[in-house]
Amino acid sequence: MSLESVRAFFAEKAPDIAIIELDSSTATVALAAEAHGVEPGQIAKTLAFRIGERNLLVVARGDARIDNRKIKAAFGGKAKMLDADSVVALTGHPVGGVCPFGLATSLSVYCDESLKAFDQVLPAAGAIHSAVRICPQRLAELADAQWVDVCQVVENTTEA
Repeated sequence: MSLESVRAFFAEKAPDIAIIELDSSTATVALAAEAHGVEPGQIAKTLAFRIGERNLLVVARGDARIDNRKIKAAFGGKAKMLDADSVVALTGHPVGGVCPFGLATSLSVYCDESLKAFDQVLPAAGAIHSAVRICPQRLAELADAQWVDVCQVVENTTEA
């Protein structure tokens, strides 16, 4: 059902964008990065929050972490991540397939500045085995998103 709402969204608004469906799960950033052959940062994860009386989505690069001080400053309150049932009810998408496209309810969408580090990112497409390849600017345009700075990028360092 969720994949179908995303399919309908792209058929209407961006028929040039193909939905990629894989046999394996891409429900986590690590699984998605491996399946698509990209670095984890290129996976555009969609996170659902409640701030005060508002529910909203933040799309960020896969290896970024929400910065509580930045999100409070940007939205004027403490952010609480929504539980899986609330996410499904609001977006129509299962956790691991959440994206800002083909939503079940009208939600404000925000794209974190961290996405701009890449020419293309891969957000999910409504199912735990689907995604699209898209330029961050186009993602924001199609999702009617505003740009915010609410994340910190965690540098991957390995010690010998």
